[in-house]
Amino acid sequence: MIGMDRVPRVGSRWRGWRVGAAVGVAALLLGTGVVYGLPSASAATVDTSASYVFVNRHSGKAMDLFDWSTAENAPVNQWARNDLAVQQWQFVDAGGGFYKVRSRHSGKVLELPNGSDGTQLVQSSDRSSATQQFRLQDSAGGFVRFVNRQSGKVIDVWEWSTVDGGRLAGYSDTDGANQQWQLVRLGGGTPTTPPGSTTPPPPTGTPSPPTGTPPPAYPQPGRVAGDTGVHDPTVVKRPDGTYLVAHTGDNVALKTSTDRVTYRNAGAAFPGGAPWTTTYTGGARNLWAPDLSYRNGRYYLYYSASTFGSNRSAIFLATSTTGTSGSWTNDGLVIESRTSDNFNAIDPNLTVDDQGRWWLSFGSFWSGIKMIQIDPATGRRLGTTMHSLANYGPGIEAPILVKRGSWYYLYVSFDRCCQGASSTYRIMVGRSASPTGPFIDRAGRDMLSGGGTQVLASHGSIHGPGHQAFLADTDGDYLFYHYYADNGRSLLGINRIGYDAAAWPYVY
Repeated sequence: MIGMDRVPRVGSRWRGWRVGAAVGVAALLLGTGVVYGLPSASAATVDTSASYVFVNRHSGKAMDLFDWSTAENAPVNQWARNDLAVQQWQFVDAGGGFYKVRSRHSGKVLELPNGSDGTQLVQSSDRSSATQQFRLQDSAGGFVRFVNRQSGKVIDVWEWSTVDGGRLAGYSDTDGANQQWQLVRLGGGTPTTPPGSTTPPPPTGTPSPPTGTPPPAYPQPGRVAGDTGVHDPTVVKRPDGTYLVAHTGDNVALKTSTDRVTYRNAGAAFPGGAPWTTTYTGGARNLWAPDLSYRNGRYYLYYSASTFGSNRSAIFLATSTTGTSGSWTNDGLVIESRTSDNFNAIDPNLTVDDQGRWWLSFGSFWSGIKMIQIDPATGRRLGTTMHSLANYGPGIEAPILVKRGSWYYLYVSFDRCCQGASSTYRIMVGRSASPTGPFIDRAGRDMLSGGGTQVLASHGSIHGPGHQAFLADTDGDYLFYHYYADNGRSLLGINRIGYDAAAWPYVY
């Protein structure tokens, strides 16, 4: 969303523009025979057990918490409607025909802190203050205005903005279209498109996944059993319907499952060792962050060799016709990085785009996530071009690039791994119409500039979920990842992936 420093300041010039605009709108309405005079005495009725999205008549945007904040006094702005929890509100009866308006995302309520025109609408903890209470005043066409109990000001789209991130403020009641809101009730069926909505339809192209509504909080991992101690998991479904998992471990650890629930140890990809990697591992057998795929009757395994904290690293390729322990052939080095390079050649992920081109994304810290093209005939690097996809200063790694519908989704892990229950890993996503980017998050931020929409983060006894993998199964999409338990053990997590009305993924 746009920063607050880019919103016009309140001054005489802007106030004059506002008044002129309001007069112009009034004249236009008079010319069409519609008169917005004194509103009717009957206020809109609401269901205090339901959730609503509030859509502005002027802009078509929805009332939205700035940057998904849960902070005290965080600003409330407008944003393209998506029906996520950050745009869902509930009415709480405050008596005398007034309501508190509570966010489904943060649990805080709307507040106009003072009575001046231009006061920013914020969220705050419920104090039962008159500044946090609103009555609904009817406008023509089924729209309402939110009238503050303390000041009598109404919630207004400031300066008649139509942009995502346009701020909402208190202003004297003129019954302008920028002060009128449609209450879209959720939960009773598919919400209708609000009048005047400027929300663009999803891009055309291949069919998009079914849409749903994200849960109000991060879910627990789905049920798994058996040998579930993993780190940096990757998964592929085999032709016989069973599942093969590879993860960080000595000589690349393998697991199998018949039902995606119960897992058993299946040995190592290279039970006799991988001496071609020891130049990068300092002699250690531990190989990191593999990536599994099955194409043209063969399993492809890209995997990393490095030492902690160093970018003297390499990505290798192995192939197999069965995927079983000891069946893998070393197909050699794909890319390496040296200490003089500004990237780190670990955490590979193979993607095949709609044109049949093969791409390998990779990267950890340094200058972020990179991509090279791969020759389908060899599985090795094609050409010398290297693309930059994403960066985040505090820490970024573990890219996964997936095409769903019309979008390429780039999942990454932000912040710190490998610190047990103190890990701060979290899973982020951006999307692009092209496999090489630019990748943009839900708020319109480029992932090369630190953007990313959070998909999953620490909650309760789930610490540092990250290094994700994507599985498109017959019954839907799944996110595999590792997380740390309270005792610091690294475990397998699996959740379903859903997609909201704006085609942004969430887990449930």
